[in-house]
Amino acid sequence: MDYKKTNAASSTITRNMTELSAEVGNVYESVVIMAKRSNQIAVELKSELNKKLQEFASYTDNLEEVFENREQIEISKYYERLPKPSLIAVEEFINGEIYYRNPAKELQAED
Repeated sequence: MDYKKTNAASSTITRNMTELSAEVGNVYESVVIMAKRSNQIAVELKSELNKKLQEFASYTDNLEEVFENREQIEISKYYERLPKPSLIAVEEFINGEIYYRNPAKELQAED
C-alpha cells in the first residue's frame, strides 16, 4: 500500500471506542488488530526508508569526506512528516481495509 497517499490524520484524534469495537464486538480485540497492523506498517516504512538511505551510504572511513548530504536529510524529513503507523492503522480499520480473523472464535463456531 502507498502510505504517502493515505488520508490518515497527522495528529491524534479522539475516537469513540464503541464505534471502533462495533464490527469486532470487543474493544480490546479491536485495539489488538490495529496494533498488529500498526507494527506491520512500521516495519514496511522502516525497510523502505533504510533502502532509500542505503543509496547514500559511504563505506569508507575517511574523516575528510564526512559531510551532510542534503538529499539524505530531505528523505528523512519526508518520512518524519508522514502520519504515524498507528494513525494509518486506525484509518484503515475504520475504512474496513484490514483483514483479520480470530482462530479461537473459529474453533468455537465449529464446536
